[in-house]
Amino acid sequence: MNRTLLLSIHFLDGRYHGAGGWPPAPARLFQALVAGAAKGTKLSDVDKSAFEWLETLSAPVIAAPAAREGQAFKNYVPNNDLDWVEGDPRRISEIRTPKNIRPHIFDTKIPLLFIWTFNDKGSVEDNARTVCQIAERLYQLGRSVDMAWAWAELLDTGEVEARLTHYSGVVHRPNEGGSGKALLCPKKGSLASLKERYDANGTRFTYVKKGGKVQQLFSQSPKPRFAKIAYDTPPHRFLFEIRMATSDEPFVLWPSTKAVELVVALRDKVAGRLKEALPGETGKIDRVLIGRDATEADKAARIRILPLPSIGHEHADHSVRRVLIEIPPNCSLRVDDVAWAFSGIEEIDPETREILWNLVRTEERGMLDHYGAGDSKQQDFRVWRTITPVALPVARMVRRATGTKRATGEVKMVHAVRQALRHAGVAAQVESIRVQREPFDHNGTRVEEFAMPERFVARGLHHVEIAFTQAVCGPLVIGNGRYLGLGLMAPRKDVSFDMLVFSIASETSIATADSVPLLCAVRRALMSLSKDDNGHVPRLFSGHEPDGMPAGAGGHEHVFLIADDADGDGRIDRLIVAAPWACDHTTKVNREDRACFDKVSRKLTNVRAGRLGIITLGPACTLAAGDPLIGPARVWDSRTPYHPTRHAGRGKDMDAAVVHDLISECERRRLPRPEVELLEFKAGPNGGNLAGHLRLRFAVAVEGPLLLGRDSHMGGGLFAAVNQPTLMDQ
Repeated sequence: MNRTLLLSIHFLDGRYHGAGGWPPAPARLFQALVAGAAKGTKLSDVDKSAFEWLETLSAPVIAAPAAREGQAFKNYVPNNDLDWVEGDPRRISEIRTPKNIRPHIFDTKIPLLFIWTFNDKGSVEDNARTVCQIAERLYQLGRSVDMAWAWAELLDTGEVEARLTHYSGVVHRPNEGGSGKALLCPKKGSLASLKERYDANGTRFTYVKKGGKVQQLFSQSPKPRFAKIAYDTPPHRFLFEIRMATSDEPFVLWPSTKAVELVVALRDKVAGRLKEALPGETGKIDRVLIGRDATEADKAARIRILPLPSIGHEHADHSVRRVLIEIPPNCSLRVDDVAWAFSGIEEIDPETREILWNLVRTEERGMLDHYGAGDSKQQDFRVWRTITPVALPVARMVRRATGTKRATGEVKMVHAVRQALRHAGVAAQVESIRVQREPFDHNGTRVEEFAMPERFVARGLHHVEIAFTQAVCGPLVIGNGRYLGLGLMAPRKDVSFDMLVFSIASETSIATADSVPLLCAVRRALMSLSKDDNGHVPRLFSGHEPDGMPAGAGGHEHVFLIADDADGDGRIDRLIVAAPWACDHTTKVNREDRACFDKVSRKLTNVRAGRLGIITLGPACTLAAGDPLIGPARVWDSRTPYHPTRHAGRGKDMDAAVVHDLISECERRRLPRPEVELLEFKAGPNGGNLAGHLRLRFAVAVEGPLLLGRDSHMGGGLFAAVNQPTLMDQ
């Protein structure tokens, strides 16, 4: 039978100064319990047994009161370097160094809870009761000023869940192997490591006599051993539909250009309802719902009202039919109170008293998938585009701006977007940013239609596309209007990250004739980056089996490399690393290979290429839409020579053999059968080393990359889309 050990901790002051942020890590509580139980340097056998049992349990659930960061201050302390002042303690003021401390402020009436679950078989119950007795000896948690006291209880699992349901703070649950804030937790051996560290602290300083001088040596004490566990605290989300009266009535279509008016109307109605029900919480309601008198520390606790324009189909009209309410985990208002306040909000015609619309809560969350916030969170959402424009403190450039002025304005615009991401709490690294007035969606609206003269001027509104180097979960809302329905973004789901492009430093000049040694160096670099601790290189980058033999599955299972001369000046402009499943549609792909390709390829920053020198590469990015290497198009011309996969044979028509081999290669790669036109042909002695430049015409538009032929893994047989219409296209 499962039981739970519940530790309730109360602080004497509503401030926590401990390092590591809020909530305190279970490892910090473990150390505080050990400090309270120890008598001098000794632990009783009973207490030691209880601690060794506690460190074998799974990571606990943590329930903590909502906290906000207080004012930071500096505490000046000696830096333990008396040698700098010749060992004179009277000069210690000369070596004081500042230590920045920022406390977390919370309500002392709400206890801090740590909840462990265990099976009560055997003598486990005795260890649990011993921990309950140890908890009564706790006297502080955090720094020396964080005085606290605690008690512990043994409860059934159902009783604890009932308490958590009515708990007024934030519940943090362990999410092993997932994402979230990493907290240190006890693991087997943690108690022994604390004892080792304590013993080592007594012998940190040793003295060595050299000649006539005595030197003092310092050795760092070993760090305690704890496990890092991710704790997930997702926000609470409630989805409402705007209906005529009930859920059976039709939707009310609210223009997305009036999203700010909808948010203000809902916000004011909810604030009035909450103030009437909670008369003592007026200031708190104003801060977290309206933003009135809110400080920087209150931003993370503010409730977001997000009107969701209907998207996801080419005929979607972008009208607002649904509203998402997002309540941060550290919001100081109870979640059920906020949900109640929004439920049934209605707009009444002041003259006819007719209900124009009201909010109806719904469990149909399909629209959230289009905003990257649904159940399909495992998708690789890296490219995001605005649905409602972003409000930035930088005005858009006038059309007449040219040259240096325009370049400076673009830099300021990109910097403003980065600042907006930082203010919204988005920590993912940005790959590229694109800003414009026009919408990205076919049925979107220009930024001028969202302007409000009293608050958001047209020149401060921008449609933005952001590409991140890693996946980002939605909903993503940025900019100065993120609490008023502006700056709402949706992910692009048609972007492939199976081809990564690296720019070459402008001062580096490499001729296309040197593409083979360059790509060989790139392949060696990728193999080195993908090598594990045992020296094993994945087949994805080596093209070989674990025993060293070439991969013989019959397909293309390792990366394709391209040294591309995009402008045709005879110099390599960029390097491209393509996954095998992007170039050969018969190659099977799984999530592990896709993650390995992305993780390793993005580490490529420079290449040591022998006589070509050390080549510095720019950050990895994706090919822009419409790039000639990805199309789509019906006509493709070879950019690098095509080498047939098989020898034509003596006495055969070499031209026809190359064409036939290319058609067969397309069919093997599951491409439509093309019409092939031979543009240029070369053959070596005795019909060997055939190479040709060809044109492919498909009956339908196909997407690239097209890398075909014997040396396609090293950039051979590369085709580029031809945009000019031909007789066949007309």
